[in-house]
Amino acid sequence: MSVLVDIDPKLVVKHKLANFLHSLLLLSGMVVLLGFLGWSIAGEEGIKWMVVLGAIMLILGPRISPNIVLMLYGARPLSKEEIPALFDIVERLCERARLDYIPRLYYIQTSIPNAFTIGTRSNAIITVSAGLLEHLEFREIAGVIAHEISHIQNNDMWIMNLSDVISRLTSVFSLTGQLLFILNLPIIIITGYQIPWLPIFILIFAPVISMLLQLALSRAREFDADLGAAILTGDPEGLAMALAKMERYQSNLLSRIFFPGYKEPYPSLLRTHPETEERIKRLMSLVNKKPLFEALDGLTEYFVPEHLISTGQKPRWRIGGIWY
Repeated sequence: MSVLVDIDPKLVVKHKLANFLHSLLLLSGMVVLLGFLGWSIAGEEGIKWMVVLGAIMLILGPRISPNIVLMLYGARPLSKEEIPALFDIVERLCERARLDYIPRLYYIQTSIPNAFTIGTRSNAIITVSAGLLEHLEFREIAGVIAHEISHIQNNDMWIMNLSDVISRLTSVFSLTGQLLFILNLPIIIITGYQIPWLPIFILIFAPVISMLLQLALSRAREFDADLGAAILTGDPEGLAMALAKMERYQSNLLSRIFFPGYKEPYPSLLRTHPETEERIKRLMSLVNKKPLFEALDGLTEYFVPEHLISTGQKPRWRIGGIWY
């Protein structure tokens, strides 16, 4: 195996530390907000209920079979005989990431270039689309797969599951607090009790605040996965090229034809992923002027069989609210 080169170690440490502190701050903010709600509603008992409910949801959540998600997307397992080069990439990257478990590979018949990971760190599934295999070059696919493996390496599925549990509990406690406030409003008015409006406003807007923190956490984890992918492949430029190409293909076809340069006015605060331009900028800041991609050598010749190439079918909404 070649030695990873061409990435400035000082920049890696800087980005890693920034991403970790950012994620820790956001997750801590969500916990503090939830704790405030629990304390406001029922004091110490509210905190206890928060911990108990959170633990139950964290234990039961991962037990929900990933097969349900795969079924909604119409995904099927890939075999090594179908596309050996892809399995070769996964095995090599898992070796570098020092994962004890090699993720299973699944395939979705859609023209949208995409890949995502579900499951747990010890039982992960990486799903790739026909559009990804058809439109991306070898080094670009390696970057995308490395990004997904970096999510597994960082245990991001558990982190995002934790943030989802906190966000859901925040909504439950917020609704409970609002109902209690409404039920006790007549007594408050009769007794002339001075209402502390600041906690009430926090109670009302807590779910929105928690959601924004959760989305920001998701964006932070994406940046960290990008950095991890660059380290695993030794080729930050490959992933940057893949992101640019995926962004181009995922744009609406009619918008590209009739409104070139048009972008949906989607607020950055409401995105699960960072802006592609910013992700590319960060990746390219890791690139030196030496030739790249010499780290992943000796792989099986990359070839995509005809039956794994997109049929050209346009994506649409499916049963279960899934778009592919």
